[in-house]
Amino acid sequence: MKYLFLHFLSAVDCSLLVLCGKSLTENETAKAIKANNTLKLSDKEELSIILHSEINKNVLQQQSFQFSSFMSSLSTNQFGRLLIWSPQLSSTHDVISKNFCELPVGTVCVADIQNKGRGRSKNVWESPLGCLMFSFTLQMEDGRVVPLVQYVVSLAITEAIKDICDKNGLPCIDVKIKWPNDLYLNGFKVGGILCTSTYKSKKFNISAGIGLNVNNEKPTTSLNTVLRELSVGAYQFQREDVLAAFFNKFEKFFDLFQNQGTVLISHEIDPNRVRHRAMVRSLPSDLTDKVLLTGWGVLYACFISFLVSRSGQRVIVQEKIEDKVVEHVVTVQGLTSSGYLLAVGDDNQMCELHPDGN
Repeated sequence: MKYLFLHFLSAVDCSLLVLCGKSLTENETAKAIKANNTLKLSDKEELSIILHSEINKNVLQQQSFQFSSFMSSLSTNQFGRLLIWSPQLSSTHDVISKNFCELPVGTVCVADIQNKGRGRSKNVWESPLGCLMFSFTLQMEDGRVVPLVQYVVSLAITEAIKDICDKNGLPCIDVKIKWPNDLYLNGFKVGGILCTSTYKSKKFNISAGIGLNVNNEKPTTSLNTVLRELSVGAYQFQREDVLAAFFNKFEKFFDLFQNQGTVLISHEIDPNRVRHRAMVRSLPSDLTDKVLLTGWGVLYACFISFLVSRSGQRVIVQEKIEDKVVEHVVTVQGLTSSGYLLAVGDDNQMCELHPDGN
């Protein structure tokens, strides 16, 4: 049976999820998920689940996510191979996090429009048509390095964009990272990263999500807006290409991160893609050897030992002593064993730089 559906199905308080796999294995998994009928959203939100093969392709809108284009560009062994797509959702992150145990590791959820995209500290990310919005599942056993996953995600998305530019002979679209999880282009925010986790059966179930302005000029700017300013060529970034390039990079980096730590990943970084300003503030009263990193940050935190060991990056530290804030300058030396930036002050005191959660 072929299903016809309206692009804005959510107008009748029903969210549509379309399941698609790269190979027969993932498509069989998609069939089982549909048959089990265990996926859920909020109690007030009805859910309709169909397979990609059941859609009448003639009714898909031109701006809808193109499954075949994404799958043909994907070259991973695990990540992105099972895809959940919706024309409109409240949040892709909610789909992934609320149904984590029902989905294989590496499953990705993509939406054309998002009503309540989630950011850090319960912020809402505006997600209009043209924005790439996706969340995916991954697992880890070592809780000590779970907080560092967001940096692997950050590195993968910026390097994916760089690869697309190189592949298509485009001028560099220099997306940078504002510590620890925002994506900036020409001084404007174009994206953000959110990673949440739960612990079950001795494993950390991580839901990772990205929102990236690909073809939407508002509310700030987008990849294609900047590309049009730099190039007269016909090429435009497509959400499908960016998503596939991201997973191709992420799987490689995540494997290195899992098996060989941060040192090897550091050699994958182009030093010119790192912002060189940082500010550190709010020293906890019970920690005399740690400071909190915020502001623009030395980007790719846990991955740049190769870079900082050569640059001797100097950052400003704000140490709170009683009611006074005292500034110091420290020089980044490398990484600690836990993957954080290691710095030394002019008094030769060592400190470990941590993000402050903002």
